[in-house]
Amino acid sequence: MKISEKGLTLLKQLEGYVKKDDKHVIYDDKTGKPVNTNEPLPHGATIGYGHLIKYGEDFRDGISEAKATELLRTDIITAECAVRDNITVPLKQNQYDALVSLAYNIGAKNFANSTVVKYINNPNFHSSVYPNLESAWKAWNRSQGEISNGLINRRQNEWDLYNRGIY
Repeated sequence: MKISEKGLTLLKQLEGYVKKDDKHVIYDDKTGKPVNTNEPLPHGATIGYGHLIKYGEDFRDGISEAKATELLRTDIITAECAVRDNITVPLKQNQYDALVSLAYNIGAKNFANSTVVKYINNPNFHSSVYPNLESAWKAWNRSQGEISNGLINRRQNEWDLYNRGIY
């Protein structure tokens, strides 16, 4: 499976972006605010839809929508692989799309080791911490140790997509 166009559109909405003059610009992932590109970039400097800028990448002049989408499609390959490699049961497209969004946000390694994966793969699984799949999913609501309203909302959107097919 691959993420659907509707799934990609939702992922773009959930990731967010910062634009100036119709171009995606570099922003601080923690604050969501544009950064001064004349100064050293902060840790977590991001562009487009959640693309963490790597050493050697130069986006000081901003990027087009097409380039932002291209970066996202490249970046989600790791999340798609995490879903395909770790989920052993058949999935509907909406479920796959929701899981890719979750894996993209929390990271492939965290996803692979998550209680979410255990619940999905084994209907008889029981956790002493999370009583069901929904609670395990929504537990991924912290950023730097703090509960984040943005992540609470994102997890709800992903859950609605996974559980009810609401894009």
